Amino acid sequence: MHFHRTLLILSFFMAHVNVQSQVKMDVKTANEKLYRPAFHFTPKQGWMNDPNGMVYLNGQYHLFFQHYPDGTVWGPMHWGHATSSDLVQWKEQPIALYPDSIGMIFSGSAVLDKNNTSGLGRGGIAPLVAIFTQHYMPGEKAGRTDFQNQSIAYSLDEGKTWTKYAGNPVLKTPNIKDFRDPKVIWHEPTQKWIMNLAVADHIEFYSSPNLINWRKESEIGKNLFAHGGVWECPDLLHINKNGKTIWVLLVSMNPGGPNGGSATQYIVGDFDGHAFKPYSTDIKWMDYGPDNYAGVTFSNVGERNILIGWMSNWNYANVVPTEKWRSAMTVPRELSLIVQPSYKNGKINLNSDDIFLVSNPVKELNAKFIKTMSKENFVIENTYSLSTEKNPIPKRIDLKAALPNDFEIVFSNNFNEKLIIGYDTAKKQYYIDRSKAGISNFNEGFAAVAVAPKFRLRSELYMYLSIILDKTSVELFVDGGRTVMTVLFFPTHPFTNCVLQSKTYLGLRSLNLYN
Repeated sequence: MHFHRTLLILSFFMAHVNVQSQVKMDVKTANEKLYRPAFHFTPKQGWMNDPNGMVYLNGQYHLFFQHYPDGTVWGPMHWGHATSSDLVQWKEQPIALYPDSIGMIFSGSAVLDKNNTSGLGRGGIAPLVAIFTQHYMPGEKAGRTDFQNQSIAYSLDEGKTWTKYAGNPVLKTPNIKDFRDPKVIWHEPTQKWIMNLAVADHIEFYSSPNLINWRKESEIGKNLFAHGGVWECPDLLHINKNGKTIWVLLVSMNPGGPNGGSATQYIVGDFDGHAFKPYSTDIKWMDYGPDNYAGVTFSNVGERNILIGWMSNWNYANVVPTEKWRSAMTVPRELSLIVQPSYKNGKINLNSDDIFLVSNPVKELNAKFIKTMSKENFVIENTYSLSTEKNPIPKRIDLKAALPNDFEIVFSNNFNEKLIIGYDTAKKQYYIDRSKAGISNFNEGFAAVAVAPKFRLRSELYMYLSIILDKTSVELFVDGGRTVMTVLFFPTHPFTNCVLQSKTYLGLRSLNLYN
């Protein structure tokens, strides 16, 4: 009798456990289906943050990234690795770099050493050389100031395997706690490698003939530009415009962004291989949304400047409601300049007020979308639906409007959740309101409205607006990419409705929807 009772209790307990396990499994499966992006890179499992070592070689784009494979919160950093032939479909590869006795593998860059200046090539093979910060956690915990140093590794099989340089580190810290994130480029006029390095509250430039021996050239940023948090993940790139080479310095900063937490500013000027001379000290942001950080560009892509950013914010990156993985990357974006020069005594006078760094989705992304509707020259009064039963929520919206009245594009579901993208004419600003877009209790400030200014050129007659929507992100590109916003959201159910609305009317020259 006691035996049967025990068996009955045990059977009930096991059934209960199985039900609980199934419920837990169903929740994770639902979470995966609801939140895993359709066309933004995410790791199969584990934590991801900064994009690193991005380089193009023999038809493949290589994306390395800060990665902790054994957990979904920040931990001992590795370099994860993914490849793509088209910047759209990514294949995750085996982990590229593991922590060692010198330290964890923090952020950095990779270059193709075409001329084998490093001497690390073999048998006529030009090496890929990765340059990265190594962070010695025991040193940090002990209160030392020498725990971040720069090391290199090289690959002779197109990034599949890596060998760390025996003489690491190649650049030791001058006893500064924040001494990291090397981004290296080849400077053709001076025939040397240039490293820009984030050092606490400024950027330092180093030069090298061989990627091994480094000498400090100059620094910029102390008491200039935007401050509020530590400077990180710099990038130095040049863009040819109107016969002139203009240099752009990207600097990520956390906290202190225009909408709270992490953000990236840009500085335009001249660089001669020794020092960066800004045209002015105005503060400009590459992306006004809260969720594009630590973005850097690919090397070895010719004249193109293609950037990918980490699509998150340190205010809540560790606690967003995903189960198996944490974080995604932005869509790849091509950077260019819009220059509106002023003239003085017949000569072009450039300052940063005349120059806009613009970001737009790479052309390769167009193949991802299928046009479902196209309409020209019409007026919207009050509300116009952008979704039907046959045509679901558009993944991309492109519109061209006459300089408009207030308007909003609202994505919503049947559970009182909505994401609002709009323009306020009185304030001359765009906004993205995620305050009611779903789960937000993981962070006190997540349910908020992000805003961005409208920059208007003197000759401008229309507003150009493009929206890219994935399961948990929206990326807004306005006026040729002069204003950009990237925002995360986490609805409990997919959005099923989309409307374009205006309190009065909105004149549209064109409207195109894509899925």
